[in-house]
Amino acid sequence: MTELHESAGPGPGDAHFAVFPDREDAVAVARSFLRPGSRTLSHPTGRPWLVGDWHDSEIVTATAGRAALAVVGCCPVDSAELERRAGRLRDLAELDALARSLPGSFHLVAALDGRLRVQGTASGLRLVFHTEIDGVRVAASSADTLAAVIGAEPDTQQLAVRLLWPVPHPLADTSVWRGVTAVAPEDALMVAADGRTARPSRWWTPPDPVRPLHDSTTDVRDALVEAVGARTAQGGVVSCDLSGGLDSTSLLFLAAQSKAELVASTWPGRDPADTDLHWARKAARFLPGVDHVVWDADASPLVYEDLLGIDDLLDEPTIGVMDRSRVLHHLPALAARGSRLHMTGIGGDHVAWCSEAYYHRLARTRPLFALRQLRGFRALWQWPLGGTLRALADNRPYGAWLADAARRLREPLPSSVGSGLGWGMPPRLFDWVTPDAERLARSALEEAAATAWPLHPDRGLHADLEQIRSCTRIIRQWDRMAARAGVPMASPFLDDRVIETCLAVRPSDRVTPWHYKPLLTEAMRGIVPEECLRRTDKAAASMDASNGLREHRGDLLALWKDSRLEDLGLVDGEALRRLARRPSTPGLRDAILYSTIACEVWLRGISRPAGQTTAIRTGR
Repeated sequence: MTELHESAGPGPGDAHFAVFPDREDAVAVARSFLRPGSRTLSHPTGRPWLVGDWHDSEIVTATAGRAALAVVGCCPVDSAELERRAGRLRDLAELDALARSLPGSFHLVAALDGRLRVQGTASGLRLVFHTEIDGVRVAASSADTLAAVIGAEPDTQQLAVRLLWPVPHPLADTSVWRGVTAVAPEDALMVAADGRTARPSRWWTPPDPVRPLHDSTTDVRDALVEAVGARTAQGGVVSCDLSGGLDSTSLLFLAAQSKAELVASTWPGRDPADTDLHWARKAARFLPGVDHVVWDADASPLVYEDLLGIDDLLDEPTIGVMDRSRVLHHLPALAARGSRLHMTGIGGDHVAWCSEAYYHRLARTRPLFALRQLRGFRALWQWPLGGTLRALADNRPYGAWLADAARRLREPLPSSVGSGLGWGMPPRLFDWVTPDAERLARSALEEAAATAWPLHPDRGLHADLEQIRSCTRIIRQWDRMAARAGVPMASPFLDDRVIETCLAVRPSDRVTPWHYKPLLTEAMRGIVPEECLRRTDKAAASMDASNGLREHRGDLLALWKDSRLEDLGLVDGEALRRLARRPSTPGLRDAILYSTIACEVWLRGISRPAGQTTAIRTGR
């Protein structure tokens, strides 16, 4: 049976919980979820409804007649408004409108006449999982919460799938625990009054990307103002990333309009060509009341650092472990400056920009316009003419594309133009993955391809949604790590309301080779100084990755000693050990090791003896 570490207690921002139906047979099941310090919310009957860990600032509840509502996470709704909503509730389906109107990032849980509704966010930042325990359907915000109670082990086939680079839709949405089912982000879990029967119910669909830029900037600005306000309205000290890029700079200037005291945090890159610090200082000069902290680039951790010491509770493998040390390094020092929350610009690349794959459709509906734009993209990304034409001519439906990918898992990495104008980057497996793992992954891909639908018929919007969800699968784990470190993180660009307003803008206005993030630039005009809006690039941090690979090759070698993946027959451990001795191997620059490292680190983490933890390294 999977055991929870002693470090499982939450910090602020790490609310997690399980949800139970209002039935007598659920009472005993709920006791299995109690841990030292656990909190419980009850149904009107006194039976447990929510059991878990949360802080008072992270939950708003209301009860009215036969209805009860709980909002868990970051949302500015108050209990009086929620009580009014509960009092008018006649059907759980009516909550679709509420879920699509509230700002922030949160879980919404409802009970009505013995029925339950549990949902997360459309972004995938907050997820829902469920399982049956002794005839009772139990939902939870983390898969490991359920796995620990039912004694679930990782599913070997799902681990083989997670070795794919990348993991395509819909396989990324599947739980890696046997007996635990994941709910798609666009769905709510509906549990019938019998406490056993459950079904998904679609509550969210992406907007049609048809709004012109000039009609959308006010809505985008308002959504970002509301998202930032949800984090700063309490006042106190809030720290913000200030990379000098447009995303973090925009959030800092929005936060500067609040009553919060701000600390701007700049982490320069090690590459002499990196201009982040120049742009960050330029922005900070316009905000003299903001405490601007510039960290020592050489003291910041590299990619791949401390992989052997990771002991965070993760409910699935994540490539975020590669940057864990970097993400957490400065949080203790920010906490010492009083920060109660750290705000990041993560997600701006995913919503303020968008996939070039929209031009696959635009080439058919607006050919002359698309031709001009594609010429620019070819020059920008060095796309060959032949490859561009082949990508535009590729009309395979998503299921056929996925089935073809299953047959080509060992082929070289695909061209960037094929991925950029197609359904996405087709998955690959590498030399160290065993034939057994390949068979398992191929079988899962073929099974999914038989029934798979894209996230949207337009491959551009499909690619945007998939990239957003790939990002949030990492960020939800970083958020848990940061909360444990004492300073929870927030990424306002990944709030559903922000995502919706950005995705509604015409792709021809949102992604263009001639302007950098035109949507965000126009939305922030008048808030961010013109001088700061002129930046047209961003740092890549490639030196931090390549240096990290060389400096931590010893840790990588140790990682593959007594490899858990090798024990399961999924990787060739000797091949990985040979590779660790050659960190300059050209192919490693493409991050092809990331998914394998993620799985190995996760398996080691869940097998770590309870109570065996590693201290979080503090910054200086």
